[in-house]
Amino acid sequence: MGEITVVCWGLGAMGSGMAKTLLGRDGVKIVGAIATRPEKVGRDLGVVLGTDRTTGVRVTDKPEEALEAGADIVLHATSSFAREVYTQLEAAMGAGSNVITVAEEMAYLRQSDPELASEIDQLARKYGVSVLGTGINPGFILDTLIVALTGICTEVRKVRARRVNDLSPFGPTVMRTQGVGTTVDEFEKGLAEGTIVGHIGFVQSCGMIADALGWKLDEITQTRQPIISRTRRTTPYVDVRPGMVAGCNHTAHAFIDGEEVITLEHPQQVLPGLEGVETGDYIWIEGNPPVNLAIKPEIPGGIGTIAIAVNMIPHVVAAEPGLVTMKDLPVPVCMMGDMMRLARKGDGEGA
Repeated sequence: MGEITVVCWGLGAMGSGMAKTLLGRDGVKIVGAIATRPEKVGRDLGVVLGTDRTTGVRVTDKPEEALEAGADIVLHATSSFAREVYTQLEAAMGAGSNVITVAEEMAYLRQSDPELASEIDQLARKYGVSVLGTGINPGFILDTLIVALTGICTEVRKVRARRVNDLSPFGPTVMRTQGVGTTVDEFEKGLAEGTIVGHIGFVQSCGMIADALGWKLDEITQTRQPIISRTRRTTPYVDVRPGMVAGCNHTAHAFIDGEEVITLEHPQQVLPGLEGVETGDYIWIEGNPPVNLAIKPEIPGGIGTIAIAVNMIPHVVAAEPGLVTMKDLPVPVCMMGDMMRLARKGDGEGA
């Protein structure tokens, strides 16, 4: 039996983690790797990843070189914003590859940018491939998991969820968009200029939940406040001193006819334990029956994002062409077996 072939586009914190995970899986083979940092380009992927093995895959900064392999799927981890990654997704689709991207806006793009979502969907159908945006959040905790939990309800009136997490596993892009390491003044200026956005994905998560429940939202509002550190917090990507911003307390509110029906809270920061803050994931569903779920500590964001992107590979390879979402595909599961065997065609036959 053959193998699912993969190109890894982006070798930052998340992309490198995905590549390392794939090296330990059966039925899948990395055939290309793309990075922009000069110290990674031209070296064997295994060496770049810090493993004790060589892969025969040379990291390149020229996407066309890696994409010419015609891989079954591209694992994409370069930026959070859909319009920033559009040309990259277009290139991957044009090469005949399915795509899984962890760009947060792609998790439910039809809510935030329906025109671009339609364009990507049409391109995917044209090239006969599928494109999925996913991650730990958006992609699972504050949307897919909530949607699944409503399946045991005969009625849902309101949804509230809260994710208190540690940002320290994430790379520079996330630090920048959260304002981590800035002064309070710089944080406020960044909010005003749009360079600091807090959590990217609330609009997408609200849209996925509402569409799954058959709700039509009238409005989504958001608030963002800096989390100011009282201690020094250092990660591989940022050094936060007392008085600086360690994260963003971000909340979204979604309304129908003036009534708030979805509330999503996400106070996230680097190393919250240094100030006694416990992490966790919490979901409350006001319905019949009511649901109250608590997961403590948090599901780790870094490994969670890596895992769900890798584990969705067989589902995306088997999906019908187009822009798909987590609510459109089978339930995510840890793919411990042969990935090629686990990939299923749309008609249910084995690959």
